[in-house]
Amino acid sequence: MTVLQSIIDGVREDLEGRRLTVDEREIIELASAATPALDAFASLGGREAGEDRDQSVHIISEVKRKSPSKGALAEIPEPAALASMYEAGGASVISVLTEERRFGGSLADLDAVRAAVSVPVLRKDFMVEPYQFFEARAHGADLVLLIVAALDDAKLAEFLALTHQLGMNALVETHTPEEIQRAAAVGAKIIGVNTRNLKTLDVDITTFGALKDLIPSDRVIVAESGVQELADVQLYGSQGADAILVGEALVKSGDPAATVRAYREAATAARAGK
Repeated sequence: MTVLQSIIDGVREDLEGRRLTVDEREIIELASAATPALDAFASLGGREAGEDRDQSVHIISEVKRKSPSKGALAEIPEPAALASMYEAGGASVISVLTEERRFGGSLADLDAVRAAVSVPVLRKDFMVEPYQFFEARAHGADLVLLIVAALDDAKLAEFLALTHQLGMNALVETHTPEEIQRAAAVGAKIIGVNTRNLKTLDVDITTFGALKDLIPSDRVIVAESGVQELADVQLYGSQGADAILVGEALVKSGDPAATVRAYREAATAARAGK
């Protein structure tokens, strides 16, 4: 069994427990009553046909306590305070891990962050059931993660359509040329290349540069994982990333706001060839 499949099995078990507390009908009603989602596509530099593209490199800053590959990263007793520092540093989107077993996240973290910031919020989880999408919207998410490796084509198309129906955007995560082709074929507007292979947890930071040009140029292109230092965001910027998702390096930073600001400025300069 791959690491990815093991995580998904745990996600399904935990989901069944939440369904006993809030059933399908109630979660749909809560999603309908939620404040409309913010436009994460625009916040990450996306533009409709004919509009000039934003040339800045945007930072998706992550609230992340631990990971299967690195173990404990940071305590984060107040996710809202951390998210506020990210926003002060210029983060365009705040990503919140809500998977509990391997990442130590929760929907309570999502609630706290949503209440504290005015930028779009990404629910970072392993989305495998329609219930989770209504749940994400009910808790104020503007953006959800769709992992191509975890979904067949029918589910990928169904979940992307449901995401848009609920007014949210999706970060559609890929790792191979075939996954990029599948993401583009279903009309994903925001496509990420994860330099971490979720089936093995190995990281190869060269993956983004090798695959980036396979993504249609009218999509928002996100580089995910592998950032340890300034040089890594400069590399992604120079390779044409529209946005960079950063977790570990930020939660370990002594000054998250300053680090976000430095990453955004350095990546944008690298993209411009300065």
